[in-house]
Amino acid sequence: MVSIRHVYIEGTRSTPEVDFDPELHVLSIRGQSYPENAFAFYEPLLKWLDEYLADLNAESTVEIELQLPYINTTSTKCFLMMLEKLDEAFKQGKQVGVRWLYDEDNESELECAEEFKEDLLLPFRILPKTAE
Repeated sequence: MVSIRHVYIEGTRSTPEVDFDPELHVLSIRGQSYPENAFAFYEPLLKWLDEYLADLNAESTVEIELQLPYINTTSTKCFLMMLEKLDEAFKQGKQVGVRWLYDEDNESELECAEEFKEDLLLPFRILPKTAE
C-alpha cells in the first residue's frame, strides 16, 4: 500500500484552499479559482488524486467538498478532469460522492455546480451553505 500524503494549500485571492486528507477520506476545495496558470496549480492535485484513487480500498467512502464562488474557464477544465477521474472511480465500484456548497445569493455558483453534475453518475449533492 502506497503512503499517500496529506495535502494542504492555503487559499489566496485567486486560488482556493485545498485540504486533501487521505486518512479521513475528505477532499476539500474552497474559494475563488482564477490562478494565472490553472493547469500548473491543479496538475499536482490531479496526480495526487490518481495515486489516491488507485490506492483506495472498496470499504472507504470518499467525500469531495467543493465551495467555489467563482471559477474561471481554465479552472473549470481542471475541475472537469478531476470530476471525471472521480466518476470513473465510482463506476469501478469505489464509494465516491461530491457535496457542493453554494451561496444562495450567488446564482452563477449554483448554475456552475449544476453544469458539472449533468454528465456524472457519481452521487453529487448541491446544497446551500446554510445546510452545512
